[in-house]
This record gives sequence, structure tokens and C-alpha cells, in this order.
Amino acid sequence: MKVVATYTIKGGVGKTSAAVNLAHLCARDGNRTLLWDLDPQGAATYIYQVRSRVKGGGRGLVTGRRPLEDAVKATEFADLDLLPADFSYRNLDLDLDDGKQRTRRLGRLLDGLKHDYDVVFLDCPPGISLTSENVLHAADTLLVPVIPATLSLRTFDQLRQFVAGSDKPRPELVAFFSMVDRRKRLHREVIENLPRDGTRIAATEIPALSIIEQMAEERAPVTASAPSSRAALCYERLWAEVRPAGRARTA
Repeated sequence: MKVVATYTIKGGVGKTSAAVNLAHLCARDGNRTLLWDLDPQGAATYIYQVRSRVKGGGRGLVTGRRPLEDAVKATEFADLDLLPADFSYRNLDLDLDDGKQRTRRLGRLLDGLKHDYDVVFLDCPPGISLTSENVLHAADTLLVPVIPATLSLRTFDQLRQFVAGSDKPRPELVAFFSMVDRRKRLHREVIENLPRDGTRIAATEIPALSIIEQMAEERAPVTASAPSSRAALCYERLWAEVRPAGRARTA
């Protein structure tokens, strides 16, 4: 089982949009896929038309009082399940801190699902927190959206420092440009001149398109609601770049 986390320090940069669409594409490839919405705002949960509530809340899950698999919900898409967000996740740092192995508890929980899923996506809340430290230990890949603008680049540098300072083994860090508008000179210049410094930058850019913003109205990933759209094709190309090694499960 591979764990892919969409994570960034800065909010509003296309993190959830990537998680929602890539999870759908992963399942469409025939992989048994789980998307865990760790953000108390529950945007991914809302788009997949699942009730944003977990019985026992985040504390029940991280303490083991409620098995993780009991909170999993099916989506309307084959091979794609969702572990919904709960507003109690706003206190998840406190729940994780109240016990042993405080930075590895999410990974331990996911270990219990390794025979049930091929790929798990974590849609993480923005910021640096105990939850994000858990994500660093649990994830094989950190997928980081970066808007080609000054503040987004600054937080990307902070994130790289955060990952570099974490305990080994470190996840693979893969960045991609998100909400790109190539009519803007700043966007073009940043994309062309960003120092790589050994960081893997995906060649695929996700453009700033209204159809992506409309996912909340459609309540479906754009790769399902508009599979021939430019946005869907961009997510398909991104998934082809970042999908974990190994063959998809045959139906």
C-alpha cells in the first residue's frame, strides 16, 4: 500500500482539488483507493457527497476506540472509498499529543488498512502542526501544489525546510504548479526561474480554470463530471507523472 499526501503550508492553492481528482483517477485505473479527508473544513468530503461526520470524532479514531475501517464510507465510484472529515479534527493535534508515539500514530492506523487498499490519499489541512508531522511519517509521497507567486514560493521553501528537518525516512517531495495563469508575466517568470535545488517539480501544470472551482457545485471530481475538459486532461497528465510505482490491479 502506498500513501500519497496532498499537503502544503499555505491554504487555497489547489490541494483538495488535486486530492479529489487524483484519487478518482487512481481508482479508475483499478486500484483499491481510499481518500482520508483530514481537513476539518471537509471540502473533499462535501465534493464526494458524504456526510461530514465521524462517530466518536477524531479522538475516537486516533485512540483506537473506533476502528478506522468502521468510519470508511463508499463513494459512487468503483474502488474509491472515503474516510470523511469531522469538525472535531480541529482538535486533532491535541488528540495525537495525548498518547505514545505522537508523531507516528496516523501511520500506525493506516498500517491496519494495508491489505484493504492499494493507494491511500491524505488530504491534509494547511499549516505546520503535529498532524503534519504524522503525515510526514505516514506518507510515501508528499504532493505539494505551488501557485507561481511570491507568498506561495515562500511557504514552499518553509515546507522544504520542515521536511528536511524531519526524522528519516523522509517521504518523496513532489511539487507541481497549481492555479497557473500564463497570461500573467509573474507566473511565467516564476515557473521558468524557480530553483529546483534537487526538488522534483512535475512538468504538468494545473491551470486556473472556473470548471475546477465549480466542483463544489457539481459535487464530483472534474475528471468524472467533465472527463474531456482541459482541467481533467491536466489532472490525468499529473497523475501519470506522480502515481506510485507498480501496476494497477486488474478488474
